[in-house]
Amino acid sequence: MKPIKIEVKWAILFSIMTLLWMVMEKVAGLHGKYIDYHMYLTNLFAIPAIWMMVLALKEKKKLDYAGDITYMQGLVSGIYLSLIIAALTPVTQWITTYVITPEYFPNVIKRSVEIGYYKTTEEAVANFNYKNYAIQGTIAAFVMGLITTAIAMIFIRTKKAA
Repeated sequence: MKPIKIEVKWAILFSIMTLLWMVMEKVAGLHGKYIDYHMYLTNLFAIPAIWMMVLALKEKKKLDYAGDITYMQGLVSGIYLSLIIAALTPVTQWITTYVITPEYFPNVIKRSVEIGYYKTTEEAVANFNYKNYAIQGTIAAFVMGLITTAIAMIFIRTKKAA
């Protein structure tokens, strides 16, 4: 078992990137004026998220395995990385909710009722809140990290000559 310094480093970088993405969304108006586009454009976050996972796994291969990594070694590294990112998710969600964009939940609650996505404000509040987003974000971070790792390691692993 190799040390997990690389996974910790990349999980912290991933969390910083997540916060920068939230700032970018806010500045672009996706948490206010253009909130109707948020649910579509926020999915673009997958691009830098996947890119960072791949960079982390490549660094693990290069530095901890001298360029020779098996699929399973990479998968284990990705599991650790995903667990650490998931553990940091409630913190990044708290910073997003209470520091970066405290107006997001009130705006999305109001708009979701206006367009009939939810019938009542109470229903919208039950969905759009820090606790719900922290739980969903933590689970999603872990699951998406596993899926990304499982696919990326097909290409990153060292292929043995036949």
